[in-house]
Amino acid sequence: MSARSRADGTAMHEYDLVVVGGGSGNSIFGPEFDDLRCAIVEPDRFGGTCLNRGCVPSKMFVVAADMAETVHHAARLGIDLSFNGADWPAIRDRVFARIDPAHDSALEYRRSVGIDVFTDPARFVAPKVLQVGDEQITATNIVVACGARPMVPEIPGIESVPFHTSDTIMRLDALPESMVILGGGFIAAEMAHIFSGFGTNVTIVQRGPRLMMAEDEEVSLRFTDAVRHRFHVHTNSTIIGVAPHEDGVAVTMHTGSRDRTLFADVLLVATGRIPNSDRVDAAAGGVATDAVGRVVVDEHYRTTADGVWALGDVTNHFQLKHMANAETRVVRHNLTHPHDLRALPHPDVVPHAVFTDPQIAAVGLTEAQARAADADVMVAVRPYSGTAYGWALEDTTSFAKVIADRETRLILGAHIMGPYASLLIQPLVQAMTFGQTVDQIGREVIYTHPALTEVVEQVLLEF
Repeated sequence: MSARSRADGTAMHEYDLVVVGGGSGNSIFGPEFDDLRCAIVEPDRFGGTCLNRGCVPSKMFVVAADMAETVHHAARLGIDLSFNGADWPAIRDRVFARIDPAHDSALEYRRSVGIDVFTDPARFVAPKVLQVGDEQITATNIVVACGARPMVPEIPGIESVPFHTSDTIMRLDALPESMVILGGGFIAAEMAHIFSGFGTNVTIVQRGPRLMMAEDEEVSLRFTDAVRHRFHVHTNSTIIGVAPHEDGVAVTMHTGSRDRTLFADVLLVATGRIPNSDRVDAAAGGVATDAVGRVVVDEHYRTTADGVWALGDVTNHFQLKHMANAETRVVRHNLTHPHDLRALPHPDVVPHAVFTDPQIAAVGLTEAQARAADADVMVAVRPYSGTAYGWALEDTTSFAKVIADRETRLILGAHIMGPYASLLIQPLVQAMTFGQTVDQIGREVIYTHPALTEVVEQVLLEF
């Protein structure tokens, strides 16, 4: 680090590279930066959302919930199992005893290799100038990777109750007997699965007509029907007020033509996430944002401010760790190869998975999106029950769906709901990435029998 005096006499610390955010941004640094003056700003915990309050802890909880939920499916296989309760503190402590130490080790490692670490929040005060605590820093290149946070809607009374978001819900002191979840997206679906699996009475209140509205409509419809036996699901319903009630919360919703009040120990607000561009005062740095606050970048991840780059949840709508990781690789290359800039090779082929029960995974366009694009669309759907392994599972609800272009025979989108969906989607992702037709991946690939991957083979052979 070097410093120069400003007009007011305070020091301006100068770097070659400053990264704002210790999530995927922490992975920017590599051996190619060893000779540069580098700093990272992380006011919270290294590892970002994914490690501390997102992907990793939630999936550790999901594994336990999956185990508990098998009890309810065992009878159809002739097995007599019973659920005798969940030791919530033991489950929670297993998760965070593994996760929490990672912050200190990451912070210490960065300092040990000569990277300055700032633990105060950063905000732009001028182009390429960041205020960090009582200090100001500047750099030849700045990477904004400060992520996103839960969005809390304006609801009368919301500040009067100790509501939770995905940031806090997994660290509860005790397993609640009842929970109301506001929202019907992937966070709501995963948390409902987790807490219901452990024995909590879960109610979901969804403004739209179905759960998982961002998914293909057929997936959304089937998922909503599939989980009604596990959760109380109120669709086309709006929360109009919340208030404290005994040791919990009273939630009043408008549904149909009447108002109704629900009572629960815990309220979870899971209505989406918003980018943290406002917290770094992007506008003061000349960094443009769109209507919802996402930092605007070009295909090389350059912002509208010279020398300022952005990646991850602060700039893309996917809000997926694997997307942020891919963007990190691109930005790392571009920082060190300014005359040979790269872009993501396949920015539209971005899979995602929802680890609820049943699992959901998808890539590419939904059927509605494909038809809206005026493509000559072919659609094929096959149930798990048409495969030998589907028989073994006694599965009656799971399916795979593929949308393809009739002329080119290329896959436009794929959607799977059921066990191992997050794994089964991958050959379809690869086909879309490398431009393989439904005929090539359906007829020229040998699929293992009697593995569940046969549902992928069968849906492709429908074409």
